[in-house]
Amino acid sequence: MSAKYLVTGGAGYVGSVVAQHLVEAGHEVTVLDNLTTGFREGVPAGATFIEGDIRDSAKWLDSSYAAVLHFAAFSQVGESVVKPEKYWDNNVGGTMALLAAMRDAGVRTLVFSSTAATYGEPVSTPVKETDPTAPTSPYGATKLAVDHMISGEAKAHGLGAVSLRYFNVAGAYRTPTGALYGERHDPESHLIPLVLQVAQGRREAISVFGDDYDTPDGTCVRDYIHVADLADAHLRALDAATEGDHLVCNLGNGNGFSVRQVIETAREVTGHPIPEVVAARRGGDPAVLVASAATARERLGWQPARADLADIVTDAWAFARREE
Repeated sequence: MSAKYLVTGGAGYVGSVVAQHLVEAGHEVTVLDNLTTGFREGVPAGATFIEGDIRDSAKWLDSSYAAVLHFAAFSQVGESVVKPEKYWDNNVGGTMALLAAMRDAGVRTLVFSSTAATYGEPVSTPVKETDPTAPTSPYGATKLAVDHMISGEAKAHGLGAVSLRYFNVAGAYRTPTGALYGERHDPESHLIPLVLQVAQGRREAISVFGDDYDTPDGTCVRDYIHVADLADAHLRALDAATEGDHLVCNLGNGNGFSVRQVIETAREVTGHPIPEVVAARRGGDPAVLVASAATARERLGWQPARADLADIVTDAWAFARREE
């Protein structure tokens, strides 16, 4: 059945792909984005676009909306360390204003874009939702603070909410009409697009931060999830949200790929040599970070369908080359 949804941050990477999936499913979609980090061309055809800030969401939110899907946040870990006030103001203050607008409008369903950064350095792997949360950056701390806010809102005011804690999102989504939605950040900090920039000649080499970890090839291992699988989880979360309850689910493949596996896969996909340079370890980088997605399987009926690393890199490569 068709419904009306507000997608905050829907001009960004994950938000745009989720908004596109909602449009394809026949829903009425409004994207709210201030374009600070999003792109106007990322708003799906068929969606209504409002250029504005989540702090002002009360201007547009009313009881005709069935739910809000909330992606509007700053997400650069390094920047959050040097500008923590920016992250607390936007990620926490902005969400507080959004929750108040939802309460006043009678919109009682929320799907929140959370992150594995809420866990910090994991105590065990795979990481479960019941594991300790100890963020190592202001970014992770703000996302955890919002999760706590949502839990309080659910208990006190009957909000039905699902927080989805992503691990490493990657890849791109091609619509039935051929449009591509993919990853672009400025500055770019994610491994797969950085590796592909080397293949394009936009960087001389890819830095490998540490090759002496206790892993099969000495480099860090991460859990990569295709952005289209992520979008599928958000649509399922809308159906799983229960009034008065805040459900937290990890999203990942449950399998890890090392930095060197990503680089080698990119070499095979692109046909480029992709030089690498070994650099010192970065502080706070755990050797292995892999999700347990058992809760998402059980509560959302979700299973990643695009778990092959070559498929993820191939889709990301198509997006990177879209203007060639």
